Amino acid sequence: MLGSIGLITLPHAWHIPPLLFGFFMLLLLWRLLSVWQPRYLPNRFGVFLLMLLGIGLLYSQQHSVFGRDAGTSLFVVALGLKLLEIHGRRDVYVIVYLAFIVAVTQFLYEESILMALYILLVCGVLLATLITQNSQAPRTLAALKTSAAIILQSLPLALVLFVLFPRLEAPHWSWLDDDTHAKSGLSNTLEPGSIAELSLSPELVFRVKFAGDLPPPAQRYWRGPVYATTDGVSWRAPPVLGRENNPDQLVFTGATYDYTLMMEPQKQNWVFALEMPTQFGAGLRRNGLYQLITNKNPGDRAEYQLSSSPVYNTGGISKTERRENLQLPGKPSDRVVELVKQLQGQPARPEMFIGNLLQHFRQENFHYTLSPDPMPDQPIETFLFERRAGFCSHYATAFVYLLRVAEIPARVVGGYQGGQINDVGGFLEVRQADAHAWAEAWLEGRGWVRFDPTAAIAPERIERGVNVDLQIASGAVNFSAIQLDAKTLSWLQRGRQLWQSVDYNWQRWIINYDTVNQRAFLQSLGIDNFVKLGYWLLISVAGVGGVLAWRLLRPNLRRQDPALMSYRQFCAKLSKAGIKVDVGDGPQTVAERAKGLRPDLAEAIERITAIYIRLRYQSDTEASDLQVLKKLVASFRV
Repeated sequence: MLGSIGLITLPHAWHIPPLLFGFFMLLLLWRLLSVWQPRYLPNRFGVFLLMLLGIGLLYSQQHSVFGRDAGTSLFVVALGLKLLEIHGRRDVYVIVYLAFIVAVTQFLYEESILMALYILLVCGVLLATLITQNSQAPRTLAALKTSAAIILQSLPLALVLFVLFPRLEAPHWSWLDDDTHAKSGLSNTLEPGSIAELSLSPELVFRVKFAGDLPPPAQRYWRGPVYATTDGVSWRAPPVLGRENNPDQLVFTGATYDYTLMMEPQKQNWVFALEMPTQFGAGLRRNGLYQLITNKNPGDRAEYQLSSSPVYNTGGISKTERRENLQLPGKPSDRVVELVKQLQGQPARPEMFIGNLLQHFRQENFHYTLSPDPMPDQPIETFLFERRAGFCSHYATAFVYLLRVAEIPARVVGGYQGGQINDVGGFLEVRQADAHAWAEAWLEGRGWVRFDPTAAIAPERIERGVNVDLQIASGAVNFSAIQLDAKTLSWLQRGRQLWQSVDYNWQRWIINYDTVNQRAFLQSLGIDNFVKLGYWLLISVAGVGGVLAWRLLRPNLRRQDPALMSYRQFCAKLSKAGIKVDVGDGPQTVAERAKGLRPDLAEAIERITAIYIRLRYQSDTEASDLQVLKKLVASFRV
């Protein structure tokens, strides 16, 4: 039991404060030591003092008993304290049931398939603990086998209830929320090195499964926040209030891609759609900056059905937008003005200036690097005229700045570019290392048009994508082909892709099986009201129960148990002597009643009952036991 409790609470070492987990481990080790030295167990006063200490630690670390972290800590500490006051079987039951609750709390932190298998394993050990508590001759291996059999028999019924039983969405009370653990990702502020920091993170952001062909690598831009206002160092997202009803409508003229996007938990309520989304379901809205916003809790994993077209026209621009996207932090320096003139920067010919600027980046010895030298003062000018080495955010911000000096409305867009294809599952994985920044310029007759200066410096970043593993290992820029031939993939890579595919389907079909998905699935079966659902539940549960009952009772239907037949002969002899034997009486009950009425036969009754129980319910029997039972019953006289 102590081992199973230790396994149950082990994952919480990463979830609750170290001081509280250390307190629980101290109590667990104390209880373990007391198995060999019972005198070390504290008395009631000692347990009371430990309880006060536990309450004090809880208050100092959590300041509450409400919320996920505080509630979990409370259960863990209570479980540890209860271990020190085991006086009987009832206390063991309380401890095991409390341990089951602690096991369930693991899913408040992680819902992976590995965690589910781990919890199933340790719950099997806890169930074996209950079995040994109710066995006359406890045997660990036999209890574990019985526990495994019970769990396997319960899985079909659990599957039926999971699919058909109405799913209830718990209300969301913000006052019960815990502070969100730090999550990496894009934010409302863009600084020159912010995206470079993400480039070393393998954290998964979202996964995408396309209904048809994938868009080419050069079109895999996943739109996120837009940065328009700057102080010369950092760039911030402008307010979007009032932009939702922009009279200018998007016009799409290219191919449309349909796909399912599964967002991982994050800190912002952003959905990174393929640029530019054409259709999106309920719960999503597109703000005035053409970014998708969800009304779901961003800390939960969510799935969306989307359509996007990479060829679009956003139409005109308002006076407010023009003024906002021409904003400069101050008067540009003489060398910036000179560079703009040199590149033929004229508001009447923006396409020429943009082409010359991109050519300037290609020809003037600019470099793409994850770790440029610090540029604390005037970072854009320092980058353009001195260092000439930077990451995508350096190029995007410098590009937009020069366009604004040339009186061309422009802004920076953040998001992700590319992704890695999982050949096993056929979906695209986008990680924090794929974070990217590019530019948008407003052009007459075309609306907002995407320009990526990074493609001018490092075209392989766009065409081939990021090699996440090598980039993290080396700390330097590494690119690789997004799609590899099957023959070149090592067994390790294929194994990892297989596991990621299993995890993706687990998250999609099990974890994301919420009220909406259940309703859609049931409607596909023709279940559109609670009456039909009740019939389906009744029939399904009865069917599964019938199959299990037939499977469990089938051995007795095929042949009678010889030990049971002999014992029934024994009971018949007792009944002839006037000793009442009811149908529901167990062997021990029958024996105690018979010995009370016929003390002279007590020894024979005990021997027959003991050998029958061993043959019927225990595994440590010998081949001669059945013959001994038959002889004892045959010679039994009342």
